[in-house]
Amino acid sequence: MRTALVGYGLGGAAFHAPFIATTPGLELSAVVTANPARQAEVAQRYPSTRLLSSLDEVWSGKFDLVVITTPNRFHATHARQVLEHGLNVVVDKPFAGSAAEARALASIAYSKGLMLVPFHNRRWDGDFLTVQKLLSTNALGKVHRFESRFERYRPEIKSSWKESGDPADLGSILFDLGTHLVDQSVALFGRPRTVHAEIATVRPGARADDDVFLSLSHENGVRSHLWMSALAADLGPRFRVLGHDAAYVKHGMDPQEERLKAGESPTADGWGEETEEAWGTLGGKPYRTEPGAYQDFYASVAAGVAPVSPQDAVTGLEVIEAAKQSAATGDSVTL
Repeated sequence: MRTALVGYGLGGAAFHAPFIATTPGLELSAVVTANPARQAEVAQRYPSTRLLSSLDEVWSGKFDLVVITTPNRFHATHARQVLEHGLNVVVDKPFAGSAAEARALASIAYSKGLMLVPFHNRRWDGDFLTVQKLLSTNALGKVHRFESRFERYRPEIKSSWKESGDPADLGSILFDLGTHLVDQSVALFGRPRTVHAEIATVRPGARADDDVFLSLSHENGVRSHLWMSALAADLGPRFRVLGHDAAYVKHGMDPQEERLKAGESPTADGWGEETEEAWGTLGGKPYRTEPGAYQDFYASVAAGVAPVSPQDAVTGLEVIEAAKQSAATGDSVTL
């Protein structure tokens, strides 16, 4: 599949290009960026890849797939343009600014018989794959609480659209880290029945929400507690999953992101493996983390099978909208 990657910031450079370029069945045919420094970086790392300056230049090329990793506010608009030009599309998170926008995109894709894939790569984090394994083997017994965190300590405010207070920029941490946390919870336990949220802006001078807690109740009785923060001076466990028979506790982040930022190739030996000292515990004893496998996302796309459905993105956005309503009123919201 001849692939055009639209955007070459951190997402395009680290999370998309390395996998498109190394996945059998895919070809990194073009990168769209008007930034001269980023164009030079692409030319050095991917010398056979064509450089384009705007999305409009994609329509005159012969592409099979377009990957959207532009700033959040453009995701839905760019995805719609791609679909209307009859091309398959992968859309970075957040998939859209609202559930209604997401449903509209899904409707267009269905009517045209095109693949529309939300990029929820964190389903292939090693620690998340480990939680899936433990649930599938009933190693914890009946689970009653799922705790999940993406916490950072970044007290300084950066000059970025991600820190913007303009709602159109979708810069809230709820759209950033929260999208991953909600998607993982939904993938494990299904669409929640109710949502309760606390949303705050706690850093001095910050304009975008930077500290959020969500409580989701699921049909099977599991309650998901999800934390995301830019001002956590002491990081809590990445996962804490409580069952009737045992608990799984995991600290630290999946290593794939840092390796990608360092310029490593996902074809390297031992890709996605964690060192033993980073493993979590099951019942208080060390438990090996499954290898992370971001490459499996694009392998599925290359095979013509959507690894994540648009409906999952719709559900995630419904949860985010309910969270905003809950935070505003102080009440739980029923989906």
